Amino acid sequence: MSIKVQRQKQESSQSLIYRFNQAVQRSGVLVEVRKRKFAVRTKSENLQKRAAVIREAKKKEYQLLKRQGKLVKKPRRR
Repeated sequence: MSIKVQRQKQESSQSLIYRFNQAVQRSGVLVEVRKRKFAVRTKSENLQKRAAVIREAKKKEYQLLKRQGKLVKKPRRR
């Protein structure tokens, strides 16, 4: 998708740039580019399952350490 803006008679370069910027904003090109730039790819089923298993294992380990009183609280940084 290309955007063309022709310079009109007696038009300054600043107004030409302004018209071009307005045309780009109206076309929605920038919105589409940003969507593509930050798009998140979906993980495969195996990766999702593996992540869930690891997450559950860490949760159980944390609960065990919490019950035993072995958790060390780190001081918060300001």
